[in-house]
Amino acid sequence: MTVTERLTLHGIPVVVANSRDDIATPHVIERLDAALGVLATYLPRRLARMRRDVAHISVERFPCRGAYDPQTRAVITELTFLANPAFTAAQHAASIVHEATHARVHRWRGRMRQDTLPREERLCREAELELGQALPPELAGPVLERAIASLQLSDQDVAPTVDWSEAARRVAQVDASASG
Repeated sequence: MTVTERLTLHGIPVVVANSRDDIATPHVIERLDAALGVLATYLPRRLARMRRDVAHISVERFPCRGAYDPQTRAVITELTFLANPAFTAAQHAASIVHEATHARVHRWRGRMRQDTLPREERLCREAELELGQALPPELAGPVLERAIASLQLSDQDVAPTVDWSEAARRVAQVDASASG
């Protein structure tokens, strides 16, 4: 059963759709609040832009860390990624700023085109890099490493073609094994 909660964090509407009994919704909300707090502290202008470019943040099960849905103007933050203690608030913030950059590009250019996707992905990675450079050294490491490594990828690797049906099947398989 999916439990849905609606709230506002840092001036952004949030919808948490928690489909996992083993994940506490208040914990996920606390971690999202911390990630947005990182943006408020270290990149406040990006957070301000996000308030204009994004209709809401959706926390839900998804086949990757994050995504931007241009139809609903939602930044999707993956439920288990947010709940996972191996990832820091800075890493969550980097994912959110990445997806918010897709939102900004969409707002100005319209729908994504396959031929410009590698350039768009690099813009998003540059936003992550900007965050990493703004963070204190004790928080910056993983954010900088991921952004720098991604910026060095080929066009095909920075914006790979995803089989979303296969990805959704794998998520369902993981969830089924987690529930028992």
